[in-house]
Amino acid sequence: MLFQVKPTQKLKGSIQLPASKSYSIRAWMIAACGGKSKIINPSDCDDALVARDVAKLFGSKITKAVGDAWKIAAFARKVNLKNIHVKESGTTLRFVLPLCALYSDNSIIKGSGTLVGRPNQFLTKAMRAMGVKIRGKGRQESVPIKISGGKLRAGKINIDGSLSSQFISALLIAAPVLDENTHVHLTGSTTVSSDYITMTTQVLKEAGVTVRKKGARDYVVRGGQKFKGLCNFAVPSDYGLAAFHLAAAALTDSNVTLKGAFRDEFVQADGHIIPLIKKMGVKFTKTSKAIKLKGPFRLKGGRFSLKDCPDLVPIMAVLALFARGKTELVDIAHARAKESDRIGDLRKELLKVGAKITERRDALIIHPQETYKSNVLLDPHNDHRLAMAFSVLGLKIGVRIKNMQCCAKSYPGFPKDFKRLGAKVRG
Repeated sequence: MLFQVKPTQKLKGSIQLPASKSYSIRAWMIAACGGKSKIINPSDCDDALVARDVAKLFGSKITKAVGDAWKIAAFARKVNLKNIHVKESGTTLRFVLPLCALYSDNSIIKGSGTLVGRPNQFLTKAMRAMGVKIRGKGRQESVPIKISGGKLRAGKINIDGSLSSQFISALLIAAPVLDENTHVHLTGSTTVSSDYITMTTQVLKEAGVTVRKKGARDYVVRGGQKFKGLCNFAVPSDYGLAAFHLAAAALTDSNVTLKGAFRDEFVQADGHIIPLIKKMGVKFTKTSKAIKLKGPFRLKGGRFSLKDCPDLVPIMAVLALFARGKTELVDIAHARAKESDRIGDLRKELLKVGAKITERRDALIIHPQETYKSNVLLDPHNDHRLAMAFSVLGLKIGVRIKNMQCCAKSYPGFPKDFKRLGAKVRG
């Protein structure tokens, strides 16, 4: 689908933000591990629906309750893990692997689209060390991945934390039901996206499972725990998706209200968007139910570490195009292993509009220009966050975007919400 965004001077109105994709996936997968659960207002994006379908394969009986709520009874049906297709959900893929090793001797886990070629070797290596016969495709052990026997063993396990926190979360979800304690030690030059690990431990706690953190690189999970289910777990709104509307309002003459459930007791990696845009000079009011913003603002460049929030790279890059002074987005090497190469592919597309942007292994350096080319055709490389970031760029200069339907991965209602706030769009 070709999506055109024309220059838009004013945005006004309110929208209801979608639920967190990351918390929704964690809720579905952890609910499937035991007990009876009720999940309220889960995301309806493609990745979250994949997690719900996989929960059924693990034997969960899932029924729609009153309102936007779902009841889950774990292991109420026969477990069927012979063939699992996670489509393009990287989080679901990683969470599924250790759980399959717990409940099936033979499984083939498949994926498609942007998931093909994405690396899993750090997780599969750790699982082999724990006693599982597992092998993926190629050196990076991408999908399809085959489990052909063995069982997860407790004990101390080393796993590289420099590429994805999802590998660590996956082990923490599976480890509580092992007979003995598990000590997960993170190796590698750095540990990225640690907030996502905290998100996992918070949902586990809601299900009656405890994980003890010992320093920045060590987690201890007591064996023999039982999942008690998630009791009335209301999924918070997604800060990462709010980021696109916040950026849009910051760049235009705006009066925008973003309604949602901002449950800040639950950590969100993309919640970093709040201090990041404050640092750039954006002002707003925020309560537990809404964020209100009146733009535009004179944005300031600077140096921003996105080590724990790589999903914010695309929208921060767009904001940097209109900031005063140079902007450096640093500590983002792991952003290359997302739905797209969010450093190389992003730079390639922004160069088309005349951006002055330098790429390093783990950074983007952006120098704002006086003018940019308009109505350029941009390719999001099947990456939902690039597609939505380019839409925000279109408000300022006008752009055309290929394959806009890819935003359904996290935010199927984005085009409608964008238009509802006053964006001039077609497609």
